[in-house]
Amino acid sequence: MRRSEPGRGGIPPAGLRRRLGLERNELRRRVDRVQRAIALGLLVLLLGVAPPLAAWAASWSYESGVRAEAAERADRSRVVATVTSTRGGASGDRYIHETVQATWPGPGGELRAGTLPGWQDAAVGAQRKIWVDAEGDPAVPPRPHSRTVTDAAYAGVATLLGCCVPVLAAYLLVRRRCDRHRYDMWEAGWARMDADANPRS
Repeated sequence: MRRSEPGRGGIPPAGLRRRLGLERNELRRRVDRVQRAIALGLLVLLLGVAPPLAAWAASWSYESGVRAEAAERADRSRVVATVTSTRGGASGDRYIHETVQATWPGPGGELRAGTLPGWQDAAVGAQRKIWVDAEGDPAVPPRPHSRTVTDAAYAGVATLLGCCVPVLAAYLLVRRRCDRHRYDMWEAGWARMDADANPRS
């Protein structure tokens, strides 16, 4: 086995500089240096702008979600519903949604009656806790905190991607222009070689 030389990592400093285009190389053209300088500038811009924007978007989404959680929990409450009939039902295009008739206490204590989604082994007299809104009508459960965290993560990732797309598009445009210039230089070089190889008599 070859022993690694002291003070050298996986990529020698000279090799790293060459990969980054930072070493002095007579074969490197001005257009190559311009392209790498623009790429480095775009990368620095992305690293300086994207993380703070992503953090702000995630924070804003999280705070909005927490406020929505509090508002929904303040507007909704859980009550016990009692099944009075299991003969409710409504058919859809492909599925049959089982429902039951039930009663539950309203905001002022009065008894409310209506149709609720059924559940397994639902029978007359069975009880189940449901969420109701301020008017006492059945409502979906309040927003869970896990959804708030997930939305905040999605907002941060979406912001990062939103920052990367225009920067990447700008670099691709720069590279396309530089490639076109390089092709023109190649064509001019070949033309000079042909002229030197076949001088006019």
